[in-house]
Amino acid sequence: MTQVHDHGGGVRSLQVPIPDNPLGHTLVYVVDTDRGPVLVDTGWDDPASWDTLCQGLVACGTSVGEITGVVITHHHPDHHGLSGKVREASGAWLAMHAADAAVVRRTRETRPERWFTYMAAKLTAAGAPVEHVAPLRAPHGRRTLPGLSPALPDREIVPGELLDLPGRRLRAIWTPGHTPGHVCLHLEEDHPAELPGRGRLFSGDHLLPEISPHIGLYEDPDDTTVTDPLGDYLDSLERVARLGPAEVLPAHQYPFTDASARVRELLTHHESRLGDLRSLLTTPLTPWQLAERMEWNRPWAQIPYSSRNIAVAEAEAHLRRLVKQGRAEAVPGTDPVTYVAA
Repeated sequence: MTQVHDHGGGVRSLQVPIPDNPLGHTLVYVVDTDRGPVLVDTGWDDPASWDTLCQGLVACGTSVGEITGVVITHHHPDHHGLSGKVREASGAWLAMHAADAAVVRRTRETRPERWFTYMAAKLTAAGAPVEHVAPLRAPHGRRTLPGLSPALPDREIVPGELLDLPGRRLRAIWTPGHTPGHVCLHLEEDHPAELPGRGRLFSGDHLLPEISPHIGLYEDPDDTTVTDPLGDYLDSLERVARLGPAEVLPAHQYPFTDASARVRELLTHHESRLGDLRSLLTTPLTPWQLAERMEWNRPWAQIPYSSRNIAVAEAEAHLRRLVKQGRAEAVPGTDPVTYVAA
């Protein structure tokens, strides 16, 4: 039975399962408009997830064929995965920020072999051991990567502008960090429960009640620009806090109030973590070695292969922030590059 919750004011949520993932499900939001229902995210591209989405829409008094649009908070497959199927079934438009649309386009246009080569080179440069990189170099050991053919959006979400939703005031807030084009969506309408604050915020993965989202590196293999995704995330957290929404409707876990308090917790968490990581750099470490020593939700030895790749990207994002702040520096002449506290 699909879990459906009515948040009032023409907004409902469905729990769409994520297969084999501790998060359990994505909260897909159904927003009524004068032209018909619009979805905020869609869930993972899996038969059971699709069935759950379709059943949930019927429980909401509508159907997938009546969906008029999909607003995508970011390109991850647990949010964007079913967007193409929704469009095929309904003719709905798909909207996404240009930065994430570029990632989707690059993913579709790049052959899997190119991705494996790029990933192997990135992990080698981060100091990953040979045995970890070897499966990426051996064709027989490669597994098909999920989400290699995500749907291309046909509308662009422009930060600061209202989306074209008749009868609604839904404003896009650019919140990069988790992905380059992540957006939150501010519903600038009176909250049904008359809580203090300004409307409601669909926060995607940017602001969650109990989780600090992964800070991702999504870089063009042919672009040498050094990004600072953690810095982007921290800046956009403060931008969201200034909105002062009455309620936050996240894509995972559960809705909550007092966005400003949660932002303060996350800012404190990341400052503490940056300080802890800097203290580890009393001796030079590669990003891989730093990731091995960082605190995760389980011991390093128990972290699965693919999750280690994500952990190393997180470590590198924190290193870049420390370097930009002048609190760490690369050791000249090291290969792979090591970093030390400054």
